[in-house]
Amino acid sequence: MDYRVFDTSVQEIKYKVLKEVATLAWEGNLDSGLLGIAEKIMPGPKPTMRCCIYKERAIINERVKLAMGGDPENPNVVEVLNIACDECPVDGIRVSEACRGCIAHRCKNVCPKDAIEIIDLKAHINPDKCVECGRCVSACPYNAITKMVRPCENACKVGAITMTEDKKADIHDEKCISCGACVYQCPFGAISDRSFILEAINILKESENNTNYKVYAVVAPAISSQFSGIKVEQMVAGIKQLGFFNVVEAALGADMTAYKEAEELYEKKFLTSSCCPAFVRYIKTAYPDLVQHISHNVSPMEEISTYLKKMDPHAKIIFIGPCIAKKMEYKLPEVEGIIDCVITFEELLALLDSRGIDLNEMPEEPLDNASYYGRIFARSGGVSAAVTQALKEHGYDDFTCNPAVCNGIEECKVALLKASRGILQENFIEGMACQDGCIGGAACITHGPKDKKQVDAYGNEAKETTIKESIGILGMIKE
Repeated sequence: MDYRVFDTSVQEIKYKVLKEVATLAWEGNLDSGLLGIAEKIMPGPKPTMRCCIYKERAIINERVKLAMGGDPENPNVVEVLNIACDECPVDGIRVSEACRGCIAHRCKNVCPKDAIEIIDLKAHINPDKCVECGRCVSACPYNAITKMVRPCENACKVGAITMTEDKKADIHDEKCISCGACVYQCPFGAISDRSFILEAINILKESENNTNYKVYAVVAPAISSQFSGIKVEQMVAGIKQLGFFNVVEAALGADMTAYKEAEELYEKKFLTSSCCPAFVRYIKTAYPDLVQHISHNVSPMEEISTYLKKMDPHAKIIFIGPCIAKKMEYKLPEVEGIIDCVITFEELLALLDSRGIDLNEMPEEPLDNASYYGRIFARSGGVSAAVTQALKEHGYDDFTCNPAVCNGIEECKVALLKASRGILQENFIEGMACQDGCIGGAACITHGPKDKKQVDAYGNEAKETTIKESIGILGMIKE
């Protein structure tokens, strides 16, 4: 079964670039082979997507730079490829040819700025007066007035993307939460995440087959919904084939986080979750007054990695998941030395193929580190369920977790706004920046509708039925 299924050509091109860069890196031929990547991916002579083959290759070369780590001076892990940006229409609200020249003039009547004139029986909008409130759009019975919003701006729910004077997308780093929504939604692939795939390859190569140090892969529980037709156990075998000493579930870190977070919630009575780095950053940038309520417990990625480094101080740890914001998280000063590299599922696929590893041919190797509750962290509502379970296991029968489960950053915004005004009824905010949770992450292999039942089924396969059983072997339980 072919598990290399891409939603768009943009995603496929990104994969091809990553694969070519990774192949050259494994072979030690990066310096001599880089210039040939663009021509190999876009052989020509006729263009397939752009105005000419030369622009197509120029864009590929820019993607190669991102695959090699991007701009080291850019603090953000999300970058705009100016040459790929198509200067989308930015006229705001416009009247289309569907205008019938009716006599009701509802559009003109509802306009608060008197920006609409009737010329030759048709509605015309004065852009100098228009404030793009959208009332005329709603009022027109023929849907003849449309509001043009660039896909990247529409995808960014925190308002971090605007246009430059030359109509190129511009990311405001002080607002950006690195969720990656714009990366997937840009139809031209003009916004992309920087890759640390070369760092991962160097870590694996320099370990010399785990003799100099051991390399651990910490995989996000969202892996259960990634490679169509491939079992998680086969993916574990494939990852080990890349040169990893062992594969550990980030879900075990989720068990650890949930157990500690339940204690903190019981003590403080109100808390926001800390597992989603994009959500945490959103609180810090948009609702600084609520920072004090962010859980002091680290994310599952940090939690399990800290434990592994304690057990093996010389170990190297590479996190693999669907999250672009994790790339930003592992670069934070407070995380330095805990995580050695972060790659996405997209990059994992490129790595596997660069080594000729076919997951269909892989045997099944077990992955039994976490409980059901740690594994369902991957979907919306999973964190709240885990914290609720942890409260029970702590014996806090006199306190109930009443969660506001926020599926996507817009729902997070509503809950945080209520909390900032003191009118939120719930005592725990579970914030997930991506729709459906981690299984809907921007760097997933596919982005179709995700069924949380698939994650729950993966959770039910766990040998440990409680959080205490999962973390008990780590010596975390206080008798």
